[in-house]
Amino acid sequence: MNQTLSPLMAALIVRWFNMASLLGVSLVLLIAFFYQFVMGELPCPLCLLQRVAFIMVGIGFLMNVRFGSTFMHYGLIVVSALAGTLSSGRQVLLHIVPGTDPYGSALFGLHFYTWSFISFMTILLAVGLIFMVENRVGDARSATAGGRLGLWAGALLLAIVFVNMASTFLECGLGACADNPTVYQLLGWLS
Repeated sequence: MNQTLSPLMAALIVRWFNMASLLGVSLVLLIAFFYQFVMGELPCPLCLLQRVAFIMVGIGFLMNVRFGSTFMHYGLIVVSALAGTLSSGRQVLLHIVPGTDPYGSALFGLHFYTWSFISFMTILLAVGLIFMVENRVGDARSATAGGRLGLWAGALLLAIVFVNMASTFLECGLGACADNPTVYQLLGWLS
């Protein structure tokens, strides 16, 4: 007995995978904003690189949700997740050296750069697994467009992008960001 997925079932799996991934990336960035704006923990330069990587991963998932899955969109996700893995992996390695303090608060016992590393590796694994289903979708690719939920998820990601751009500009101004930021540089220039 041949146990393969029907094209419709595969299309539904791919559709919900992309939608859940888009919302998951948005949730990660919203948690980062909570710690930045409510807890007062400004992101370091490596943290900002990880945010950019999450945003680019989110844009790849958004394109899959809005326009249907393509290997080009997944390529954007994979390249962005690899960049995020490198920057978060570097930050993990910087803080496991004896005598160095961790940066920022911990969430469930792990610091955000460790969670970022785990998240990017999970994204890479999940995209690899979805390729096994995606290969069978064929003509059902157009069924992956996201509808109303996709519009709201896309609007949420775009709002997060603009808030991130504004907060980074306020934090760093027109120069390089501080290694261990404690104030918004631009707000200091205005006062």
